[in-house]
Amino acid sequence: MPDSIEDAVSRAIDEASGTGQDTRIIVFAEGETAIRAEEVADEVLGDEDLEDLGDDDDAAKDLADETDFFIAEANLMQDIGRYLGTVLGPRGKMPTPLQPDDDVVETIERMKNTVQVRSRDRRTFHTRVGAEDMSADEISDNIDVILRRLFTDLEKGPQNIDAVYVKTTMGPAVEVPA
Repeated sequence: MPDSIEDAVSRAIDEASGTGQDTRIIVFAEGETAIRAEEVADEVLGDEDLEDLGDDDDAAKDLADETDFFIAEANLMQDIGRYLGTVLGPRGKMPTPLQPDDDVVETIERMKNTVQVRSRDRRTFHTRVGAEDMSADEISDNIDVILRRLFTDLEKGPQNIDAVYVKTTMGPAVEVPA
């Protein structure tokens, strides 16, 4: 368990070589932003969809479990908190607010190469660093980016990391030498 709340980490990290897998992103938007988001997002939901999800807890939970990241126009954030806050909040999946001058396409493309690193009340992190079909150098670059970001977030930097392991989904864990 982290020594204090300051030691807990919750951060989205952009991987240098991408995740190697599809990242499911849903956008809550209206108008022109919704039209632009339809080109690159997996799904675009409007204000009415938000209310429907608020009335159907099971559908909201399924959506949260199936989705990696949510993005929302800033003006919809209050409604998202009201209708979906109890579902998305505990899962750490509250949407990234999209300001009026932000480019939704650019934000989505960046998030496709992003992983969430969260420690909560444990001293361990589990995150995706690549896929089996990626080269060792690409996976190594991703691990390096994640570790460097963790070093800057943690109070004692590299001293907070005891060991790093890499494994495939069903394979054995292999320790990465320091």
